[in-house]
Amino acid sequence: MCTIPTTVGYLSLIHFMNKQELIEALKQQEGLTQDQKAYLINLVNTKKKYGLMWEDKPEDVEEFLRQHLPVLSEVVERRILASPQSNPLPTPRPLFTSITAKQGTISFTDATEEEAEEPGNPSEGEAPGTGEAKPAPDHILIEGDNLHALTALTFTHEGLVDVIYIDPPYNTGNKDFKYNDRFIDHEDTYRHSKWLSFMQKRLLIAKRLLSSMGVIFISIDDNEQAQLKLLCDEVFGEENFIDCIIWQKNFAPRSSAKFFSSNHEFILCYTKNKNSLKLNLLPRTSTQNDRYKNPDNDPRGIWTSGDLSARNYYSLGTYKIVTPGGRVIDGPPKGMYWRVSEENFKKLVEENKIWFGSDGKGVPRLKRFLSDVQDGVLPQTIWLHTEAGNTQEAKKEVLEVFGNDEGFFTTPKPLKLLNRILNIASNKNSIILDFFAGSGTTLHATMQLNAEDGGIRQCILVTNNENGIAEEVCYERNKRVIQGYTNAKGQQVPGLTNNSLRYYRSDMVPRQTSLPAKRLLMQRATELLCIKEGLYEEVPSLSLDEQIRGYGRIGRYLIIIYDDLCIDEAVLLIRQAVEAEPQARFKVYVFSNGQYPYTEEFEEVLPYVTLCALPDAIYKAYRQVLPDEQAPAQIVEEEAAETTPLTLF
Repeated sequence: MCTIPTTVGYLSLIHFMNKQELIEALKQQEGLTQDQKAYLINLVNTKKKYGLMWEDKPEDVEEFLRQHLPVLSEVVERRILASPQSNPLPTPRPLFTSITAKQGTISFTDATEEEAEEPGNPSEGEAPGTGEAKPAPDHILIEGDNLHALTALTFTHEGLVDVIYIDPPYNTGNKDFKYNDRFIDHEDTYRHSKWLSFMQKRLLIAKRLLSSMGVIFISIDDNEQAQLKLLCDEVFGEENFIDCIIWQKNFAPRSSAKFFSSNHEFILCYTKNKNSLKLNLLPRTSTQNDRYKNPDNDPRGIWTSGDLSARNYYSLGTYKIVTPGGRVIDGPPKGMYWRVSEENFKKLVEENKIWFGSDGKGVPRLKRFLSDVQDGVLPQTIWLHTEAGNTQEAKKEVLEVFGNDEGFFTTPKPLKLLNRILNIASNKNSIILDFFAGSGTTLHATMQLNAEDGGIRQCILVTNNENGIAEEVCYERNKRVIQGYTNAKGQQVPGLTNNSLRYYRSDMVPRQTSLPAKRLLMQRATELLCIKEGLYEEVPSLSLDEQIRGYGRIGRYLIIIYDDLCIDEAVLLIRQAVEAEPQARFKVYVFSNGQYPYTEEFEEVLPYVTLCALPDAIYKAYRQVLPDEQAPAQIVEEEAAETTPLTLF
């Protein structure tokens, strides 16, 4: 018999007992709560490794997911659509002017000849084969707990997000981090464990959302930087660590500082797959380009000069040089060597690539033409406030949008910082995610960058509505940026009107697999499907009696069949649609009590459709990230009830 008086005693036993025997013994141990048993069993099963260890603390929002599934509901009155002037998207041409259903049959009234006319050749800026202009991005703001929202996004965006930027709570102990509706202070002995539990769950989902070339940037300070680095090494892999950036958040020393006046934060950068990652160079600045001149009117354009000598030993780099002005230079400076051999030096002189100064008597320097320089600058890891903004600048930017309102948000990030991140990590078609959205700087910066380079980057924001931050700050700020606003000086600032913003709230349905529960989830999945397919405009001619709903634009459509008894009607709708628009393609989500998407029933239109059975597809996506339906203690209790009691002495 053995004794387990403490956790320390338990740890020593791992080396001397069969693991399965120890687990069985722990299940029967009297004097331990079920939570204690679950914790000890988890320790037994945990592989010993180098890294970060902490005690996982249950989180209420995670426990809620044991019995509920997240869905999204659009707040239609907060919808902001792109200006028709800046984004002339055509309204989808009616496929039929009317649809009538009687006694299980459907009759169609064809569109007029003019309505049914095939679109002509696409004009400049149109998408080939669609007759439509390049669409404005549909940005998304989700109000709710980010764990719930991230779970929903695993269905809509797994493997699709190119850039994630987050600015999580720093866990300073000064009421900046709330866990289970209670602020965590310096006295909480589980302060770091709670923060790590909180972050791990969200980062694991974030990794699933990243594309194969996706990259994540995380702002943090010294309170949790060391712990976060180890956590990210575990979640993303040490091999996928890119760098730790130091951002100069302010430049004025604080007189209240006791030892050092801290003026920086960190930004940890990881990728999903370092072998696939390709980051962009930063744009060259006017200051960098101003170094290039053309004092000799070289037809190859402006240039700057570089030192021809170096300290590295080069046996052929010790010759003397006679300058065009007649000056004799016996050799390179003492202790140095010419970078090129005498033969190559003479070729460079012939090619007018050596500069001897305006009088022709200077020490030779190598000409470097701006046309030969790479179109950009490799990012460095120290970002000064002059190039990446600072906290005071960030506050002014928010106040600028809101006029003279003050005091509603004190810790925004500056636009310059996000602009730099997006310039480095995104392309014109990237999907960008910020699930600690705060004041909404990430979306503001995304829209600004799109306006500058003609991109159609889509930004997804997630934030709770504590103190009205989602509605009154994040949403309101970006609404004004899109629609235009009057700044603090009374000047009218034009809006970035080529953007749409859709506002959603996270909601829940029961986590059950009964037929009524499946039908409820199917009914509540409409917004998820529209987000997943990027199609939001309802097409009445593809809808029928609330049992079939169609969305989309010319060439591409989403059809949702809420009742499997209406499949025949849906097939007829699709067949008629294809007759009117042969290039049309359809993503069809059909209710099924299992996994079968009714392929045989759609046989006659299969070349035009992609089928998916719901809600099974949602269950599969969620199953990868949801906690077990039972808490670990419940599982241990049920397993223990099935075995013969055993007392440990």
